[in-house]
Amino acid sequence: MKVSRRGALKRLLAGSAIFLVPVSALAKWAEKAFNATKLDEAIKILWPNAKLEKSDKVRLKAPEIAENGAVVPVTIASDLPNVKSMAIFVEKNPSPLTSKFDLVKDTKPEFSLRIRMGETSKVIAAVETTDGKVYYTEKEVKVTIGGCGG
Repeated sequence: MKVSRRGALKRLLAGSAIFLVPVSALAKWAEKAFNATKLDEAIKILWPNAKLEKSDKVRLKAPEIAENGAVVPVTIASDLPNVKSMAIFVEKNPSPLTSKFDLVKDTKPEFSLRIRMGETSKVIAAVETTDGKVYYTEKEVKVTIGGCGG
């Protein structure tokens, strides 16, 4: 395959673009929390000093029954001011923390995604505010076909 100068320059610029992204814009990896095997352990790793408080200002949309646990649609949103981070947990999953989002100022705190569920379990949506408080809501989702290898 013959590459022109223009093609080589495009490839060089595209490959070097990653170095133009500030380090602060790259996602922080919460490896210990994602590797935790118990719900309370994952929560304690993410927010060591916070006491979770139930709130109707945290919204969780998930189906009552998920026919396939491999692709369960979930939406998490919040009406709380100054949201710093959001997380979704599945209580009975081998790794309860399914996702965590760190928000920058003025970001709308709403995410939709698909998660995996191995069996019927509580899905918990947690929201951390800039003052260090963590609020949550939960919903039981029945799974007919497991998605974590089941």
